[in-house]
Amino acid sequence: MRTHRLEILQTVQVGTRRCSTRQKLTNVQFAVRQSLCGLLVLFLTVGCTPHWLVNRIAESHPGCLYELAPREKLVALTIDDGPDAVTTPRLLRLLKEHNAQATFFLISDRVTGNDSLASALVREGHEIGNHFSRNEASVRLSPTAFERSFLEADSVLRQFGPVRWVRPGSGFFNARMLRVFQQHEYRCALGSVYAFDPQLPFSWYGASVMLRQVRSGSVIILHDGGYKGRNTEKVLRRMLPELARRGYRVVTLSTLATADPAGSR
Repeated sequence: MRTHRLEILQTVQVGTRRCSTRQKLTNVQFAVRQSLCGLLVLFLTVGCTPHWLVNRIAESHPGCLYELAPREKLVALTIDDGPDAVTTPRLLRLLKEHNAQATFFLISDRVTGNDSLASALVREGHEIGNHFSRNEASVRLSPTAFERSFLEADSVLRQFGPVRWVRPGSGFFNARMLRVFQQHEYRCALGSVYAFDPQLPFSWYGASVMLRQVRSGSVIILHDGGYKGRNTEKVLRRMLPELARRGYRVVTLSTLATADPAGSR
């Protein structure tokens, strides 16, 4: 009888421990969900990477340009993934209307058949940047494939004018990639004002969060091609008049770098 009671007591204790463990797991899961919800609310409220985090990333991952500190009220506009036969001409017309210049990071495979657009970019005061030969995450490529894609793009894009800026696909980089860029006299450029427009192609949202984030020396990131290019046109129709009203000039990366003595080195 006593043995039976001990077995019952042990069973109850084990069950209690299991219930306690499940409760702890439930509490942890709840805390994780709450944290994720908090991050989502913060992201949707801020929309862009906050300045303090951009500075932290720049310090921990040096070698690329994120933003500068010019003496004038300048912001650099960068547009990735073009050219596109439909949307790029519309963007060029819009930029001309507002006397704005941009650095277009072109994918060289998309230049074929759009050579006249690449020429028009340079002719109208914009500059071309290297965004590799295909739309893929550069950091995931093997060293050989990475350098081949980079140099293929370089050989195509240099036909239209000097190319000094490179932006790796998907924005991630490592020390090996930087060494290749430096070997070929390129500067790596990322940015500081990015509303994740490929994932959240809502022009009202993108324009509002970027206008909250922008400051002198900011590097704005937008995208061209298909729905991304159509969204960028709508975003810029909202942003460019407001930037002008605030006294900003919208310029290329090279113009911004020249205006900042530290950035021009």
